[in-house]
Formats: sequence, C-alpha cells, structure tokens
Amino acid sequence: MDKFAIPKWAEEDRPREKLLFKGPSALSDAELIAILIRSGSANESAVKLSQRILKSIENNLNELAKVPVRELTTQFHGIGEAKALSIAAALELGKRRLSTDVVHRNQITSSRDVWELFYPTLADLPHEELWVLFLGRSSKILRRLKVSQGGISSTSADLRIILKGAIEWLASGIILCHNHPSGSLVPSKQDDLLTERLKNSAKILDISLLDHIILTETSYFSYADECRIL
Repeated sequence: MDKFAIPKWAEEDRPREKLLFKGPSALSDAELIAILIRSGSANESAVKLSQRILKSIENNLNELAKVPVRELTTQFHGIGEAKALSIAAALELGKRRLSTDVVHRNQITSSRDVWELFYPTLADLPHEELWVLFLGRSSKILRRLKVSQGGISSTSADLRIILKGAIEWLASGIILCHNHPSGSLVPSKQDDLLTERLKNSAKILDISLLDHIILTETSYFSYADECRIL
C-alpha cells in the first residue's frame, strides 16, 4: 500500500478530514487537488504532487484548466488517466458554476452578467469564437448561439446568421460576445466594424444591438459601458 496515502497521515494533515471539520475554504489549492487524486506516488504524497503540479503553472488554476489530460499523465509521475480526468472534471464544474446564477435568473441586467455567462465557454480557448445572445422583453434570455470560430487573433461573422436567428426567436435585443486569447481588451478595427454594421442592420428590423463584450481570462470590455454603441 502507498505509504503516503491519505489514511496514513496524521489526522490534522489529512485534507479530507480538514475539509470535513473546517470547511473547503480552509484548504489550499494543493490540498483540494490532493482530495481529487486521493494518493501520490511511492516517493511523494498527494499534497506534494499537487503542489508540484500547481508550481508548474505558477499556481494559476486558469492555466491548469488548459493543460491536456495527456500532458498531466506524461509530465507528472503518479498522475494516471483517472486522476487527470478527475482534475479536469472538477475545474470544468468550477467554470460552469460561474454562469449558473445568470442562467437561472434568465435575465441580463449588466455587462458583467454577459461576462459571467460566457466566461466558462470562452475564457480558456486558444482561438477566438463569436457568440450572440438573443434577448426578449425585459432583457430576458431567449437563446445563445455560436456564430463563428476563428484563429488566434481574429474571427469573422455572417450578419445574416445573426439576424436570421433574431427574427426566428422574435428577439428585441442582441448582445455580441467574443474572446481575445491574447488577453488584450483593446477592440480591433474589425471588432469596431462588426459592431457598427450589425447595429445599423439590426436597426432596420427594429432590433437593438445592446452591447458587444470582449472577454479575457481576467476581465472584459463593454462597448455599451464605454458609450461605443449609440
């Protein structure tokens, strides 16, 4: 049996017992990951192994979410496929939780609502994707739709797809959202052109372009908040 397995630790050092008696907020990131992987290797405890994994990505959980399962299993002795999948699943659940409140409210009240709604989908992508959110009266969410997928620095959009969806869903408002994998929040000329073209085209159909959100891992840019949609 693994001499570093959690049941053999002193009780005060066991992450599971610590979680039970003190709550999840009392645990470090490494201890939480140790609970997921359950054991380390012959020469390393689960916590030490988790600390080493975190150190490799500068203790950034967003970066850990991007690490492929195969890389975890090949780079870290003691991490097999089952453990790597447990880590990936836990991080994905954490991302999805961010959008739960917005989805359940079924209403957009601010630009931050849009950011939180799309963050789990777009934040970790290595390429750009453009999504559209169709809204009804009182900013009720009707549907969200991926319009296009591009490269590292750009994507394209067919306005006909967006407007067709808005008509089919009887939307009164539209919000665009796309990610910048580079981390830059500065709109490109292409972003500005798309925003202007869609605003003018939708207006003919008595549909309002309410906002265009540019999303990164840490923040977002809102055309509406910056008074760039008039």
